Amino acid sequence: MSLSWIDITIVLLYLVLTLFIGFWLSKRASKNLESYFLGGNSIKWYYLGLSNASGMFDISGTMWTVTLTFIYGLKSAWIPWLWPVWNQIFVMVFLAIWMRRSNTMTGAQWITFRFGEGRGGRMSHLIVVIFAVISVIGFIAYFVEGIGKFAATFFTWDLSTVILGLHLSSEQVYALIIIAITTVYTLKGGMYSVVSTEVLQFLIMTVACIAIGIIAFNSVDGTQIAAAVPDGWLNMMPDWKLDLDWSEQFPALNDKIAGDGFEMFGMLLMMMIFKGIFASLAGPVPSYDMQRILSTRTASEAAKMSGLTPLVLYVPRYLMIAGFAVLAMVYLKPEMMAMGSDMDFEMVLPMAIQKFVPVGLKGLLLAGLLAAFMGTFAAFINAAPAYLVNDLYKKYVNPDASDKKLVRYSYISSLVLVLVGLFFGLFATSLNSLTLWITSSLYGGYAAANVLKWIWWRFNGMGYFFGMLGGLVASVIVPSLVRIWFPGIIDIYIFPVILGVSFLASWIGTLLTKPEDMETLKKFYKQTRPWGFWEPVKDAVLNEDPDFVPNKDFKRDSFNVVIGIIWQMSMVLLPIYLLTGQFTETSVAAVILLVTSIILKKTWYDNLKNID
Repeated sequence: MSLSWIDITIVLLYLVLTLFIGFWLSKRASKNLESYFLGGNSIKWYYLGLSNASGMFDISGTMWTVTLTFIYGLKSAWIPWLWPVWNQIFVMVFLAIWMRRSNTMTGAQWITFRFGEGRGGRMSHLIVVIFAVISVIGFIAYFVEGIGKFAATFFTWDLSTVILGLHLSSEQVYALIIIAITTVYTLKGGMYSVVSTEVLQFLIMTVACIAIGIIAFNSVDGTQIAAAVPDGWLNMMPDWKLDLDWSEQFPALNDKIAGDGFEMFGMLLMMMIFKGIFASLAGPVPSYDMQRILSTRTASEAAKMSGLTPLVLYVPRYLMIAGFAVLAMVYLKPEMMAMGSDMDFEMVLPMAIQKFVPVGLKGLLLAGLLAAFMGTFAAFINAAPAYLVNDLYKKYVNPDASDKKLVRYSYISSLVLVLVGLFFGLFATSLNSLTLWITSSLYGGYAAANVLKWIWWRFNGMGYFFGMLGGLVASVIVPSLVRIWFPGIIDIYIFPVILGVSFLASWIGTLLTKPEDMETLKKFYKQTRPWGFWEPVKDAVLNEDPDFVPNKDFKRDSFNVVIGIIWQMSMVLLPIYLLTGQFTETSVAAVILLVTSIILKKTWYDNLKNID
């Protein structure tokens, strides 16, 4: 496959523009750590929201989602609950507000705000830094796998080579080049560069997504799709046992479904809901999503930023995802079948782009997809060094370091993390395996301690440390042990075991050590104002300040979370229904979107003016 000179020129111009933006903003970003990592808390919330949406539109995730839609049809709308995708709803409704009230720079610094500066606070602070670094390395590896495979489909030069004794394929070399460009502009511009380029990237991607949706709508009708798919493909309602038999249309897909481990779909959905509640209530992991929350100017703007993200993201994104899936379903079967036993379903997206997107628009779309990758990658490598520089070096090694030195060390730590992530990414097996490990095993170790930190006053720093440590160790060891007895089991079914280990470690660590200092707890509770089991602390605060108003919004927040999940799901289903020719269902999804939007306006948005 090859590109025209017009498309290549568009992609190159985009890459040059992003580098220019990074260097142009470098002076503003290098003033101090707050400017470098948080944009000086001066960036408007809607820019941060667009940036956040762009950061969630990565190539690897898009390739994975197109593949899911191609194979599972309307039921694929449920599978991203593995992350879970609706964690953004929890953040928008209440967690962003609680987090932004801390006035901290990083998640590790927030932990000190929660647990204080004692031994427990220091240990919990350290374990968050470790988790942040591990998760960033995992995501970098995930990005390497996706961007290399994608780029090698379009850029046909053979760049395979040997570096330091490693034999690198063209896919891997393309990944290295794109990652190097992204790293340079991110290092120079910091959060200013990340947000500025991501707003540009989001606009490019939105135009490209709408264009792909129009192409698919005009090229494929419901009759063609119905003839190309098995019974049940057009039905979004989950079955207990997945009833998709591809034997007549595409026999290899039955093997793919069995390999994914999604056959017991009802059990999978129950597990995703179970995991999703804990993972969402735990709050954002210490990465780019948290960094944007902490970058906002006020708590209400943090909530608005988090709410804008799904509103602008899902409809255009799924116009493109569903568009490519239906185009591939109807027109790409011969090319897919020609792959034989080496069929790679993650190539559905690049093959569809190559065949169906015209010259000029193809260059814009590729620039947009590269932008999406670069934006997400840039966000991670901007967030992670804050933990090494601000939370380790500045806190424990050199508290009096100059701003210039701290920013310079941020450059160095970014490079080190990228190199380590690249090493692991070069040996990754597939996007699916990386996705399932990150979403199920690694975050299984994160959830327990981070739920308890919000809702239970007695939970202390040592409990947090042991809970996180137990979860991290379990996320590495438990999957291998379980597979000895249950070969082929997917990671989400292992999640409850890892969660249980982490909960047990959290409880034991908490009950065997003394509570945190009451002054620390009162400051946290009064400033953050969470709901939960805080009675002793609440009573102490009210004794000192009878005018203090405790948080009584649990029922309203729970209601808004449920409505928000339905709201988000309607934005996923609407474009899929539209492009599969199910116009009655499209209308129903549109009505649900309208009704839930009105409800959230009254029960969520209108109340934000009272929270700052």
